[in-house]
Amino acid sequence: MAYNDDKINMVHGAGGEVMQQMISEIVLSNVSKTSVNGGIGLESLDDSATIPFDDEHVVVTTIDAHTIQPLFFPGGDIGRISAAGTLNDISVMGVKPLSLSNAMVISEGFPREDLDQIMKSMDETCQEVGAAIITGDTKVIDSDKLDSMIITTAGIGIGRKDEIVRDSGLEVGDKIIITGSVGDHGMAIMSKREGFGYETELKSDVAPVWPMVEAAKKVGKITAMKDPTRGGIANALNEMANKANVGMRLYEEFIPVKPEVEAVSDMLGIDPFEVANEGKVVMGVTADTAEDVLDAIQKTKYGKDAQIIGEVTEGKRVIMETLIGGERLIEPPIADPVPRVC
Repeated sequence: MAYNDDKINMVHGAGGEVMQQMISEIVLSNVSKTSVNGGIGLESLDDSATIPFDDEHVVVTTIDAHTIQPLFFPGGDIGRISAAGTLNDISVMGVKPLSLSNAMVISEGFPREDLDQIMKSMDETCQEVGAAIITGDTKVIDSDKLDSMIITTAGIGIGRKDEIVRDSGLEVGDKIIITGSVGDHGMAIMSKREGFGYETELKSDVAPVWPMVEAAKKVGKITAMKDPTRGGIANALNEMANKANVGMRLYEEFIPVKPEVEAVSDMLGIDPFEVANEGKVVMGVTADTAEDVLDAIQKTKYGKDAQIIGEVTEGKRVIMETLIGGERLIEPPIADPVPRVC
């Protein structure tokens, strides 16, 4: 679906089809060189890029800007999401994240104690995977031009070429695993903004996913991975299927959605499949190793609610069998319905 406007607006940065169209028409069309020495580059639109390091290894790198509102939310803050979001983009390439670079643009008059807490959260998140914060930059801008702060983080990992996992590697017969309940982050943000009173029960899932990925790699064969952030699992599943030229059959009964998420979703009329998650992985694995992978993920700190939710099929559609026995076509959203969510 085209978005007929000659100006950039919020929907262009919210994931989904409109953002993808902008990237294709404006970003990619104006970049002459998008990869280095045959590595994975910008044109792939994967979670990270790679640069060949030697005959066996590649450097995996990514960058992400964060402009969440509110800065502090149930389950986390902008510091934690700035670290986890970038570390996770490295992790879903099948590589352990090693370092983080941090650039902050802060509004004049920003409380020092808030900045102190944000930096502590960022550091604690990096410590969970053993990553270092190695460099950064800080700018302060007039408060009438910026209401709080924007954090941009870049990450690096180093891995073997033959261990890199793309988001395009699904094959017919693979099983699809989600590492936990969906919609937690987006609905926690909306609950806080709207004052629904779910703060004590509904929390963001923001967390580093490397321990789950590492556990899965040890026992099974991962064919594709993606972290379902902006646009939720609906966007991630469709992107993975489209890139691999396959379809999917999902089963609603196995897709974990918390009651609090369902309640907020119903009140706002928002599909939890289309809102951001910040501590989950959508993972394709070979059928013969799926149960072992699931068991390994469920034993990790953040993976207890992981489920096998479907399988890869021929065709090009993502179809879900509903709880009442019907079928629902899962399409990529136009945009994430919750703005300034990450």
